[in-house]
Amino acid sequence: MLSYLLALRDYVMGVPENLESHTLSRQTVSLENGSSQLFPEALFTKLLALERKRAERSRKPFALMLLDASGPFRTEHRDRVLARLLVSLSASTRETDVWGWHKAGSVLGVILTELGSADADALRNTMLSKLRAALRTNLEPGQVAEIHISFHVFPEQPSSDDGDGQGDDTTLDLYPDLQPEHDTKKAARFIKRLIDLCGSLAAVTLLSPLFLAIAVAIKLTSKGPILFKQTRIGQYGKPFTFLKFRSMYFLNNPRVHQEYVKRLIAGSADARQAGGNGDAYKLHNDPRVTPLGRFLRRASLDELPQFFNVLRGEMSLVGPRPPIPYETDVYDIWHRRRFFEVKPGITGLWQVKGRSRVTFDEMVRLDIQYMRNWSLGLDLKILFETPWAVFFGKGAH
Repeated sequence: MLSYLLALRDYVMGVPENLESHTLSRQTVSLENGSSQLFPEALFTKLLALERKRAERSRKPFALMLLDASGPFRTEHRDRVLARLLVSLSASTRETDVWGWHKAGSVLGVILTELGSADADALRNTMLSKLRAALRTNLEPGQVAEIHISFHVFPEQPSSDDGDGQGDDTTLDLYPDLQPEHDTKKAARFIKRLIDLCGSLAAVTLLSPLFLAIAVAIKLTSKGPILFKQTRIGQYGKPFTFLKFRSMYFLNNPRVHQEYVKRLIAGSADARQAGGNGDAYKLHNDPRVTPLGRFLRRASLDELPQFFNVLRGEMSLVGPRPPIPYETDVYDIWHRRRFFEVKPGITGLWQVKGRSRVTFDEMVRLDIQYMRNWSLGLDLKILFETPWAVFFGKGAH
C-alpha cells in the first residue's frame, strides 16, 4: 500500500522517484508554492477510501489527522499560511504519510498509514504535541489559535476525542466519499427516497386497520406497551429509535439474546441451529416471546411500524438490517460496512435470498453485494420478491 501511494503521488504530482530527493522536493516546493504537494480533494477522498479497505483486510488501523484552517485561509495571507502549514506538517509527520485536501480550500488531511500495534491515544497525543509545536514555530499566535486539529482512528474508537476537544460526531470525517456531495448517483437516490416516502405512506394508509387490530390484540394478550422501541445503528453509525410491534413479554432479560448474537457472529454451530429470521438474529423458541408474538414474527407483522422509521428518513424500504449496538461490539472490521455505506432497510437481499439459512459472514457479504450493485431496478426486484419470501416464511421464527 505504501509503495502504491508514493508511486501515485509521484505520477500525479511529478515528484522525483528517489525517496530522499522526494523529501527535499516536498519541503522546497512547500515554501514556494504551498499547494503543489497536496492531493486534490477528489483524489485524497479516493485514497482515504482505499486506505479503509486496506485496513479492513490487513486489520492494521490507520489514522486521519485534519487541520481546519478555514479562518486563516480567509485572509489575504492565505498562500503564506498554507506554505507554513505544510512546513509544519513536514516537520511533524512521517515521509510515508499522505497529505491532501480533505475539504478544498479549508481543511487539510493527513493519512497516517499502518499504525500497527501502537496505542491510538498515545499516538494521537504525540502527533498533536509535535504538530502544535511546529505550528507555534511557523505561524503567528493568532493564526495558531484559529486552526482546529482533529484526530480520527479507523476503525473508530468511541473513546477517541477531537484533538481540540471540539465537535460531537466526527465519524463522517473518515467517510467523505459516502457523503451526499460526493454521491455520483444523486438523481437515483432522490428517486429512491421518493419511493420510500410514497411506499411507506401507502402502506400506513392501506394497512391502518391491521395496525389497529394488532395493537388491540397486543394489549389484550399481555401487559406492556404496544410498540417495542430499541436503539439501532443507522447509516454512518448514527443511532436511532427502531420501532416494532412488541412480540415479547414486558421487562424481559436481554442477556440471553446478547450471548446468542455473540455466538452467531463468531460462527458457532449451535447458534446457527438456534434460529434467526428476517429481522436479524431472533432465537428459535425464545421463551421471552408471547404466543401472539410468535405469530407476528412468523408473518413478519411485527415489522410494520418500521414504515414510520422510513418516513422519518432513518431507514429505507430496502437495505441491510440495522444492527443493535451490543452486536457491533463484536463485529470484525469489514462487518461495519453494512451499516456505514447505506441506510438500513425493512427488507433486503439477505431477506429474500438467505435469512437464517446463511451464516452471519454470508449475510454481511449479501449486504455488501447489494451496496456494490445498488440500482433502482435492484430495489424494485427485492421489493417484489419480499412478499413471496414472507408468505413461504423460509427461515422465519
